[in-house]
Amino acid sequence: MAKLMNGLGSLRCSGTMHPEKGYMQASGMPYLCFKRCAQLDVSRFCSTPRFMGVKAVNVSQHLTRHRVGSIRASALPCLQDDSTRYFDFVVIGSGVAGLRYALEVSKHGSVAIITKAEPHESNTNYAQGGVSAVLCPSDSVESHMQDTIVAGAYLCDEETVRIVCTEGPERVKELIAMGASFDHGEDGRLHLAREGGHSHNRIVHSADMTGREIERALLQAVENDENISLFGHHFAIDLLTCQNNGEMHCYGVDSLDTKAQKVIRFISKVTLLASGGAGHIYPTTTNPPVATGDGIAMCHRAQAVMSNMEFVQFHPTALSDEGLPIKPAKTRDNAFLVTEAVRGDGGILYNQSMERFMPLYDDRAELAPRDVVARSIDDQLKKRGEKYVLLDISHKPREKILAHFPNIAAECLRHGLDITQQPIPVVPAAHYMCGGVRAGLQGETSVKGLYVAGEVACTGLHGANRLASNSLLEALVFAQRAVQPSIDHMVDVDADPCLAVKWARPMLSVSITDSTLSDIIERTKKTRMELQSIMWEYVGIVRSTNRLKNAEWKIGDLESEWEKFLFRRGWKPTNVGIEACEMRNLFCCAKLVVKSALARHESRGLHFTEDFPYLEESKRKPTVIFPTAIQELTWSSKPLQRQLQCK
Repeated sequence: MAKLMNGLGSLRCSGTMHPEKGYMQASGMPYLCFKRCAQLDVSRFCSTPRFMGVKAVNVSQHLTRHRVGSIRASALPCLQDDSTRYFDFVVIGSGVAGLRYALEVSKHGSVAIITKAEPHESNTNYAQGGVSAVLCPSDSVESHMQDTIVAGAYLCDEETVRIVCTEGPERVKELIAMGASFDHGEDGRLHLAREGGHSHNRIVHSADMTGREIERALLQAVENDENISLFGHHFAIDLLTCQNNGEMHCYGVDSLDTKAQKVIRFISKVTLLASGGAGHIYPTTTNPPVATGDGIAMCHRAQAVMSNMEFVQFHPTALSDEGLPIKPAKTRDNAFLVTEAVRGDGGILYNQSMERFMPLYDDRAELAPRDVVARSIDDQLKKRGEKYVLLDISHKPREKILAHFPNIAAECLRHGLDITQQPIPVVPAAHYMCGGVRAGLQGETSVKGLYVAGEVACTGLHGANRLASNSLLEALVFAQRAVQPSIDHMVDVDADPCLAVKWARPMLSVSITDSTLSDIIERTKKTRMELQSIMWEYVGIVRSTNRLKNAEWKIGDLESEWEKFLFRRGWKPTNVGIEACEMRNLFCCAKLVVKSALARHESRGLHFTEDFPYLEESKRKPTVIFPTAIQELTWSSKPLQRQLQCK
C-alpha cells in the first residue's frame, strides 16, 4: 500500500498544486492529478439450477463445515438465506488472472469464481499471440525491460517492469507444468516467436490460439479443485464496501444470476477483481461482448484510485469484413483479431494500391509498437479515403503460414480468402485498456480487501502503450503476487457474516410491464450505439481538445436523456438488469477516458492529440483520478447501495 500511495497524498486530493510532491493539477479537474514517473534509463461450473442440485448441496455443506468454527452462534441464521453465499475468497472474472489466483488461494480457503457468461468467455480466450518471457540464452531481462519501456513511451514504472520481466519465465514454466501445451521447434525446444516492439524472439505460443490453450488448462485445473465453486452467468453489479476510520473496506459483491433472474450476494474476506477491460465503449473492438468495463466502473464507484485511463490501445490489425470476398452473414459481436505475430513473422502492410507505407512512418517499419502502427494505418485511411489496408504474409512458405496461423487462415478461408496467396484486409480496432484500477506491487488497491489483476488493473507495467504479449504475462505475475497478501488479509480480517443484511439489496424490475421493459431495453441498445459512435468520432486514435470537450458534453447529455427515459418509465435507482447495468458501466468508463485525455497536454504513446503533438518531459507522469467527496449525480457514478460505516 505504501508503494501504491507513495507521493499521492490522501484520497481526497485538493485542488491546489503540490510541486514539491511532483503533483500537477489538471485544469478544471480538482480531483484529477499527476504523479511524476521515476526517471528510466532503459465445470466446476455452477449456474443456479446446478447450485440447487445434489452436488451444490455438498458444496454448501462443505462451506458450512469450513466456517462453523469461526462463526458466532448468533450469526448462524444469516447463513440460511439462499440468496447469499459465503466464501473466504471471491474472484470476479474467469480469465487467466482470476483462474490462476483462484488455484493458489484455494489451498487456504473456499473460493467462488463468478463470471459474466460461460467460464471460457474472457479476453484471455481471444488472445492469439502468446506470452512474452525471457526463455532464450541470447535474450535478457534487461532487454525485455528496455523493449517494454520504449513501447510504453517511458511512462512505465521501472520497478514493476523489472518484477514482471524477472518473474515471468517462472510463471510460464508453471503453466507448462499444469498442462498448457505450447509450440516446439524441430529441436524440441519451445518455439519463440517475435512480435512488434520486441528486439528478440521471446513469445511462447500455441499456434495462433494461445489464450484458448491457457484457458483450457486453467479451467481443467479449476474443475478438479474441490475448494473452488464456479458461478457462470453471474453479472457483478457493485462491490460491497463500508468505511472505517477514513479507509474503505470491501466485503464481497452483489451479482445478478442472469439465468435464474435473481440477485445473489457474495460475502467474502478477500475479493480479487479480474474482470478484463472496456473495449465495448467503442463500436469496433476485438474484445468479447462481456468486456463492458464492469470492474473498472465498480471500483470507481467504490472509491478506488484510477490511473492512466486515457491510454486505450487500438490493435492495428483486426480483420476488415468489408475487404473480404464473402461478407459475414451478420455483424460480428467483436472484431476478429489478426495477431501481431503475423507482422513479427514477416507480414508487410500495404495500402490498396499495394504500396508499402510503414517505412515512411518509422524505421522499425512493421515491427514498430502498436500505437505507431495503428496511427500510421489511420493516417493512410484518412488520406486515401479507404476503409482498410492490406497485410500480406503470402510470400512465406504455405506450410509455415498454416502451421503458425491456422485459426486466421481458417477464418479467412470461410470468407473466400486464402492468406497463403492473398493479402488480408485489416483495420485498427479497440483492443486493450492500459489504464484501470491503480494497483501496488502485490495487486493491492486503495480499498482494503480488494485486489486487482489483469486488464482491469493499472500496475504501471504498460505505461502509455502495451508491448505485444505483455498482457498475459502481467496477468500471470500479478495473480501470483496477490496471493500471499490475500491470504494474510483473510486470516487477519474479522468479517461478521451478518454484515450481509446491512446493505440494501438491488432489485429486479418486477413492477415494470413487459412492454415497458422492452422499450427500456431497445432505448438502451440505441443509447449504447450512440455512445460508441461518440467515442470513435471524438476519442479515437487521433484526438484534439475541441473534440474531447465535445465528447464530454455529448456523453453527459446522452447519459442524462437515457436516465430520464428509464426513471419516467418506473425504473428505480436500485433496479438491475444486465442491459441497463452494462450501460451505466460503459458511461462510467467512457467519462473516465475523456477526463483523463483532457488532462494530458502532450502526445505520448496511445494518446495523440493534435493540439499538443509532442512529448514533453515535464509531463511524463501517470494520470491519477482520486475519489472525490462530491459524487456526480448520475446513476452510473453511484453504487446502488447506501455507503455503510464499518463497526
